[in-house]
Amino acid sequence: MPLLTIHHKTEYRYARPVAFGEHRIMLRPRDGHDLRVLESRLDITPEPMRLRYIHDVFGNSVAIATFDERAERLTFTSNVTVEHFPAEEFALTPDDPAYFYPFAYDDEEFPDLVRYVEPQYADPEGELSAWARAFLDEEAPTPTFKILSGMTHRIREIFTYRKRHERGTRHPLDTLQAGSGTCRDYALFMIEALRRLGIAARFVSGYLFVHDEAGERGHVGGGSTHAWVQGYLPSAGWIEFDPTNGSIGSRDLIRVAVARDPSQAIPLHGVYLGPADAFTGMEVNIKVTLLDEQVAEEEA
Repeated sequence: MPLLTIHHKTEYRYARPVAFGEHRIMLRPRDGHDLRVLESRLDITPEPMRLRYIHDVFGNSVAIATFDERAERLTFTSNVTVEHFPAEEFALTPDDPAYFYPFAYDDEEFPDLVRYVEPQYADPEGELSAWARAFLDEEAPTPTFKILSGMTHRIREIFTYRKRHERGTRHPLDTLQAGSGTCRDYALFMIEALRRLGIAARFVSGYLFVHDEAGERGHVGGGSTHAWVQGYLPSAGWIEFDPTNGSIGSRDLIRVAVARDPSQAIPLHGVYLGPADAFTGMEVNIKVTLLDEQVAEEEA
C-alpha cells in the first residue's frame, strides 16, 4: 500500500510583534480501515504556552494552542506520514436497498443521519432543487449511482475551478449562478443538492495527492487543502465524491476532517491581538508525495 508524506506549513507575518489568542489546528488525518497514520509531528513557532488535543463532535482530531509571548511571525508546520488503502469505486447491486432512488434510511440509522439530510441553506426560488431533480429519470425509479456519479461529473464539466484566497465558502446559489468556485464551494453545492433529494451528505476536508502522470485534465486542487463530499447509502456507508475532479472513491484523497458544514472543518484558525494593520500577509505551502519519491529527491 502506498506511503504518503504530507508537509503543510502556514506562516503568518506581522509588521510588529503582536500577541496571539487561541488557535485551533485540524491537520491530522483521520485513522481508519483505509488510512493509517504512521507518524505525525506538529511544530509551532513561537512555541505555545500550552498545546492540547481533543476530538470534536465529529471525531476529528483538533490541536488547540495558546500563547504567552509576542512575535512578528507565527508558523505552523505539520509533517505526517500515512499508509493509504484507497477503496475501489463502489458498486451497488440490485439487492442493495439503495440501488434505486428513491430509497429510505432505516429507523435505526435515520436519527443519526437527519442533520445530514436536512438542507442547511435557503433556496427560495427552488433553483438548487431544480438542478438536483434534473438528474432523475423521467420515469422512476432512477439508479442511485447514476444520480451520484452524474452530479460529480457534471460539476466538473460545467463549472470553472478558481482558487479564492479570502476566507469562507460561497452560498450554493452563488456558486450555481457564478458557474465557478473553489473545491469547498463545489463540495457544499453538491452536498446541498443531494440533501434536497433526501440523500445524506457531509463535508470532507483533507489533502489531494496529485500524480506526476496526471495528464492534461488531471487533478486540480493540489498544493492546498482540498474538500470533497461523502454521501451515505444503506449497506454502502459513507462514499467519497470529489466534484472538483469528477472522481469517485478515496483514491488520492487523504481525509482529515468530516463535518455537517464547511465552517466546522477549517484546517487552521485563530486570532491575534493588535492593530488591524499589523497583519501583513500569510504564506501556505503544502506538498503531498510518495515516500519513495521523497527519498529519491533527498538522495539526488
